[in-house]
Amino acid sequence: MSMKADFKESFVEADGFRIRFMAAGPASGDAVICLHGAGGLRVSKFHELLAENYQVFVFEAPGFGESAVNERSQTMWDLAGTMNQAVSALDTGPLSLIGNSFGGKLALCMAALKPEFVINSMMLIAPAAIRPDPELRFSPAERQATMYAHPERQSPRPPLSDAVAKKQQTLFRRLIGQPRNADLEMKMAEINAPVLALFGVSDRLIPSDMARHYVEILPNCHVTMVYDAAHVIDADRPEATFSIAADFLENREKFLVTGADSLLHP
Repeated sequence: MSMKADFKESFVEADGFRIRFMAAGPASGDAVICLHGAGGLRVSKFHELLAENYQVFVFEAPGFGESAVNERSQTMWDLAGTMNQAVSALDTGPLSLIGNSFGGKLALCMAALKPEFVINSMMLIAPAAIRPDPELRFSPAERQATMYAHPERQSPRPPLSDAVAKKQQTLFRRLIGQPRNADLEMKMAEINAPVLALFGVSDRLIPSDMARHYVEILPNCHVTMVYDAAHVIDADRPEATFSIAADFLENREKFLVTGADSLLHP
């Protein structure tokens, strides 16, 4: 029986920020950099499963959590440049990027800036780089209800303080940008690393029909739809997300989902 990964808190100095991350996994494993969504850093069962075989670094972007207010990052490109410096400072060698929602757009911007480190592959989970236009509008309560296909299965998370919630929302709204960004999409067409984009069949925030844009724009993109999952796919279906990720991280261009299944992961 495998042991539960023990994530340790660490910090890295980059671009004038002190950036927090959680790390676990064997030193001999390939590096995987994980970027969170609008809710902030979250270590999930999916990350724990990954850390059994990979060096997993779950970053907290400056301005999220207990970090200082981030007024320097005025665009996603600014934040991407900062995060590229943070990742470079780890000096892991070739690595894979995994981004959830907001973090999916951040990962694409990081790759588009052509960082010094080598990106072996990218995994985008319900990426927010391309969204419905006009975007669907939800009240705060409705938005929370759309996050999970099965909220009753989720362990309660400590509530954010009003100050942290306001700080994160202000930063998110400033950085997320419009549903379509011609500059980003033009640069996405130059990303040659293998990309896997995951979409939850029950996701109403980033509907699965957004998948076609990634296949059209990215030169080397695979798409997988995950049953019984809404927006936070790795929380709704951690084992399925890990199964897909492990196959993709190992095989990259030769990725076949499982070798037997169709694009709709059971």
